[in-house]
Amino acid sequence: MMDARTVSYVAPKDLRPQEPAPVSTRGIFGWARAHLFGSVGQVLLTVFGILVVWAVVPPMVKFFITDAVWTGSGREACLPENVGRPVGACWPFIAAKFNQILYGFYPAEERWRVNIVYILGIVLLVPLLFPRVPYKRTNALAFFGLYPLLSFVLLTGGDLDMRNFLLGSFGLDFGITGAAGGLRGTFWLQFLIVAAICVGIAMLVCPFFGGERRGVALGIAKTFAVLGGVLLFVDIDFGLRQVETRQWGGLLVTLVIAVTGIVASLPLGILLALGRRSELPLVKYSSIIFIEFWRGVPLITVLFFATYMLPLFLPGRFTIDGLLRALVGVALFASAYMAEVVRGGLQAIPKGQYEGAQALGLRSGLMMRLVVLPQALKLVIPGIVNNFIGLFKDTTLVLIVSIFDLLGILRASFTDPAWATPTTLFTGFGFAGIVYFVFCYGMSRYSMALEKRLDRSNRH
Repeated sequence: MMDARTVSYVAPKDLRPQEPAPVSTRGIFGWARAHLFGSVGQVLLTVFGILVVWAVVPPMVKFFITDAVWTGSGREACLPENVGRPVGACWPFIAAKFNQILYGFYPAEERWRVNIVYILGIVLLVPLLFPRVPYKRTNALAFFGLYPLLSFVLLTGGDLDMRNFLLGSFGLDFGITGAAGGLRGTFWLQFLIVAAICVGIAMLVCPFFGGERRGVALGIAKTFAVLGGVLLFVDIDFGLRQVETRQWGGLLVTLVIAVTGIVASLPLGILLALGRRSELPLVKYSSIIFIEFWRGVPLITVLFFATYMLPLFLPGRFTIDGLLRALVGVALFASAYMAEVVRGGLQAIPKGQYEGAQALGLRSGLMMRLVVLPQALKLVIPGIVNNFIGLFKDTTLVLIVSIFDLLGILRASFTDPAWATPTTLFTGFGFAGIVYFVFCYGMSRYSMALEKRLDRSNRH
């Protein structure tokens, strides 16, 4: 039996009073009590938010929906004196210019090629967005490998004639004319020139690598030599009409620039981030110079230089397509910013991860690829997607170099006297804002879902 002292110690007489049950947060009222009216500060913020919504949303709904004009074939349908009431958005203007918004000045009889590119992009991209889809690796290879080549052929018409582009522009064509010229001796001379250049670069770079890295560097150089030789033979006629990039425009150009910049900037940014952390002085300082140079120059300056100044420095007949120059400039500019985002993720990885990978006997390359880099990229998903969203919106800057993207096509459409109304300008900019919001908000929500799915540390 327990004595009185033991009982008094276990269950004292002055027990604390029973606490009230916690306030329920379930249901609509419980959620509102917890998130909107839980304190004086929350109440003030809630009231302020309601006032902002009341001041912004009803006028927008009135302009874009209630007072909007939905049918018509000319500016007369959107004039207040003809309608007899205040006129909001002039949606017949968007309907009349919809083909230009989608295709720009792409020839009408060839727009089926653009439609195929749009449809293939959606069909290949959607399965990549879901975690559990069969043949996902094959789908990724098709999207990142075959789809860009197929899109290039469909949009431009193919028939690259790379011999004249690579060597003929420098006066090294040696008299070879097209595919009908046959495989003559000088043909192989061209191949040997490209191969010798690539091997020479490899011989200069290999001394900076040791052991297995030297073999990897030499293998990469050999691969580039073979690819360079193959490009010399590329002169295929696909039977499609050639469409110059200056005829492109609208959403087509916006997506081409944005997707190219996004796809190219991530791997380039990773390589630059790894190069900046390298112990090799040549690799480290080259990466630092590249990153700081591109981060210190505005994108407008990059586009202006690539479009108007670069041709002045090119020799002879050597020319580069205007859209291609803009694509390269945007990709290099975005990769510099991406490198700093990735470097921040690499610095956030604790030293124990490196030591654990080394204890398992992993080489530096495998350690970085299997242990460090996946964790670093997971940590900086918000920063990566933030760069993607900013790049998608920055595509509007190509208008200053006479490339008509979505916003450029709309601005050019405003000058059409057949649709000159007081609300045409606001309708066009409002439609552009809706399109950009849909794409950017979609990227933001998907990144949040991806971040939540990869956050294994908070799973219960």
